Amino acid sequence: MPPVRQRMSSIDTAWLRMDTPENLMMITGIMTFDTTLTRQVLRELLAERFLRFPRFRTIPRTDVLGAWWEEDPFFDLDRHIHELSLPEPGGERELAALVSDLSSTPLPTNKPLWEYHLVERPGGRTALINRIHHAYADGIAMIRVMLSMTDKLAVVQGELPEKGRSRKSMQKPNTPLARLYEPARDLVRGSMRATQKLWTGGLELAMDPGQASDWAMHGLGLATELAKVALMSDDPITCLKKPLGGRKQVAWADPLPLTEVKALGKALGCTVNDVLLSCAAGTLGHYLREQGHDLEGLGIRASVPVNMRPPEQALKLGNHFGLVFLELPVGIANPIDRIYAVHKNMKELKGSYQPLVALGLLAALGLAPAAVQSAALDMLSSKASTVMSNVPGPREPLYLAGHELVDQMFWVPQTGKVGVGVSILSYNGRVHFGIIADSELVDDPWELTRGFNKEFEKLMMLALIGPWEANKEAKAKTTAKRKPRKKKSS
Repeated sequence: MPPVRQRMSSIDTAWLRMDTPENLMMITGIMTFDTTLTRQVLRELLAERFLRFPRFRTIPRTDVLGAWWEEDPFFDLDRHIHELSLPEPGGERELAALVSDLSSTPLPTNKPLWEYHLVERPGGRTALINRIHHAYADGIAMIRVMLSMTDKLAVVQGELPEKGRSRKSMQKPNTPLARLYEPARDLVRGSMRATQKLWTGGLELAMDPGQASDWAMHGLGLATELAKVALMSDDPITCLKKPLGGRKQVAWADPLPLTEVKALGKALGCTVNDVLLSCAAGTLGHYLREQGHDLEGLGIRASVPVNMRPPEQALKLGNHFGLVFLELPVGIANPIDRIYAVHKNMKELKGSYQPLVALGLLAALGLAPAAVQSAALDMLSSKASTVMSNVPGPREPLYLAGHELVDQMFWVPQTGKVGVGVSILSYNGRVHFGIIADSELVDDPWELTRGFNKEFEKLMMLALIGPWEANKEAKAKTTAKRKPRKKKSS
């Protein structure tokens, strides 16, 4: 009897085909515990909660008709769990080196494309590293899947509660980034409903000219945004835009107290997201100066994923997000000037059609020949120097099979010619900042993560001088201008 197959969506197909030797389409995450998590307990947890999603039992397959999810007839959970031990002293550097190795290693293709690595650390501590191909789910969906495996209360070690987390903890996050792109998500849902109506019958349009006008305006906005993205200049050539080698290195910063980040944003009249993105821009700017770049008036772009999944589909797998190109004012050295430039750039993106354009483009590329997709992705990746993802996590401590989750982090994959990824994740009142970078672009990623905390401290110190709120509009005018690219000599 042939294996059960299900047609893969065109968007997931696009992500499946994005793998290159230089950029593997894997989402890599890590959870750390101060206690010993055993293989048996992990296995029981995965069997009960992770495998309740049938897709994790399937292997992506392609043929002349497209891509499919095919049930693995020889599925064996034990093939997806690997036990490792860290060498002494088993600290952050050794753990990061292991994550770097795994992030640079392709997933085996003879089984479903995901794995868990149970890492024994000195002192009875444990780390759990998971790798999953982006075709299965986007970052938001995977965070929700991982959180569905945890509980808000500790239980007897080795026992799994009958019920998962409370419904309250699964509600849509009320974050600055979520509020910023609420209009875009509303537009997606409205546009999908409009498209369905257009296909099922045009009588409503004929009977309601006002509705036709509204939909036409959406179409005009989409066309304008598509043209804007297509005509967008390439990002400046810096040390972050060199050819990639395929060896990834990861690092993370000491976490920041979320209360301090919120207080700083409020004092400056900005959002938490503005604060974090400004510190990230300052970190990249400092690194570029150290590499000898003249940053006067320079800005680089970050490709920022935008969640466009309706709240009722929070635990649905697959990819459902768009992208925006955010200008990072790395040429502005003054932290106060820079945060207001970031605030201005974010404000200009509010309600943008870019996320919907990117979502539609990915869907179209998934239906196009692979060569067409590759060329289009190279074109899009030339317009950004980094991928930057900010994911809000739970505010309270969580427990995995009775073990308190001390910290967690994830690393976003990069596409095309982009070789640097910035990940920001909040958990239990703290903000975590992580970097993944091609070793040809960044020699020491820890240098970048240390810079993030320094930028926050500088911003905090200057904010204490205050008041800055009255000067926000004036400071916003100092936003960096893009330098024209130099023509290559023939």
